[in-house]
Amino acid sequence: MPVPTLSVCVFCGSRPGRSSAHGAEARLLGALIARRGWRLVYGAGDIGIMGEVARSALAAGGDVFGVIPTHLMQAEQGKHTIGTLVVTETMHERKKVMFTNSDAVVVLPGGAGTLDEFFEVLTWRQIGLHSKPIFLLDTDGFWQPLIGLVEHVIAQGFAAPSLREFFVAVESVEALERALGELLVPAFGTSK
Repeated sequence: MPVPTLSVCVFCGSRPGRSSAHGAEARLLGALIARRGWRLVYGAGDIGIMGEVARSALAAGGDVFGVIPTHLMQAEQGKHTIGTLVVTETMHERKKVMFTNSDAVVVLPGGAGTLDEFFEVLTWRQIGLHSKPIFLLDTDGFWQPLIGLVEHVIAQGFAAPSLREFFVAVESVEALERALGELLVPAFGTSK
């Protein structure tokens, strides 16, 4: 009986951002996913740090599952040279397909789309629709304002303190690897 493959959903920017550290961490993450024998689930674009993650995973021989809506195929340069490409009609369907085909979520720096993706999976967790781990890759403290906002929402009585427990911020890909390994590897039996 084959060992099931761990699938990691990566939400991140379709732009490179101003800090080269974000692209470097994206490349490290893609290589990590491939090295561990895991599958990358991502937005199927070949631009920004989204493209960096995918190119790195592919270069290291990783399995890549991409999901992109029809209307973004040209703008995000939909990547056809991946293991699986799913083309959806809407952004919402894209998120749902990505999430359904993954065991954990990692959120790298990004813009409004990345924030939307993070808050949707966080909300799904808050209302009990899943128990998948959610990680923020907090390179150079990028996510500190977001974490502060979540804590503010809790302090103002708009969410229970448990909301903060539904995601983990890690400062590096190395820390993420340890966290993913501790939470998921025992269930999947892959520890390359």
